[in-house]
Amino acid sequence: MTRSGFAAIIGRPNVGKSTLLNQVIGTKVSITAASPNTTRQAIRGILTEEDVQIIFVDTPGIHRPKTSLGGRLNNTARAAADDVDVILAVIEAGAAIGPGDRTVIATMLQNARGEHGPRPCLVVNKMDRTGREAVAAQLLAATFAVAEIADELNLADAASRVEYFPVSAKTGEGTPALINYVKAAMPESPFLFAEGEVSDVPEAMWVAELVREQLVRKTKQELPHSIHCRVIEFEWPHITVEILVERESQKGMVIGKGGQLLKDVGIAARRQLPEGCYLELKVSVEPGWQKRDDILDRLGY
Repeated sequence: MTRSGFAAIIGRPNVGKSTLLNQVIGTKVSITAASPNTTRQAIRGILTEEDVQIIFVDTPGIHRPKTSLGGRLNNTARAAADDVDVILAVIEAGAAIGPGDRTVIATMLQNARGEHGPRPCLVVNKMDRTGREAVAAQLLAATFAVAEIADELNLADAASRVEYFPVSAKTGEGTPALINYVKAAMPESPFLFAEGEVSDVPEAMWVAELVREQLVRKTKQELPHSIHCRVIEFEWPHITVEILVERESQKGMVIGKGGQLLKDVGIAARRQLPEGCYLELKVSVEPGWQKRDDILDRLGY
């Protein structure tokens, strides 16, 4: 008998959802960066161990949107928590539980309502950055927050089923217990993916995401939300990635003085691709694309 199912990872931006996904899968399947909303799609990572297969779904950070893109990212995150077997709501060990975290907790409880709803699980991440006392205090604060929010929403039944796990997505501490909990929640089912697969991300999308990851890291807080990357030519070993920005001035920032920043991005991304790959990067301006529904539709958001 095999068991297989889905576990959605939700949380506000920068709580370590993608790092947690990569840690539990054991390899990089989702890009990471310090800038908010690095993840823009529901990224699936597949863990197969013996007779159990878990499809973990990484999601965009739930936040207060300022653009059409932001609203669509929130919708993607909430939709990913529908019809799953486990919901992992991630908060930070060293930060106060704020309005964003409370929205995430409310989303977890609302989606876990009902006797046969998914198992709700609150994950306190980044325990490597704090002492044991701080982690214990955050776990206690989390139980109070869950109870309070459940009382407001009349979801006491869902709150009573919440399990709590302190982890470090960076070092892996605490993740074995979390994985075992999720494995136990998987229903009887044939495997949904071949045993050797670790992600369902198309290769072209993966290459574009690697380029965007490096751009986000190298431009810091200046440009991340204004950048979109897509593969416009894929004829191995030649791959062309188009980088979209919103303004002409941003184009120069992406290219860098003498083209150096774009060159560095290409080198860093190419290191993560098979040997022999020729990666070409082009920069184009698409004015105000984040706020234009026609462009967002075309880009697949």
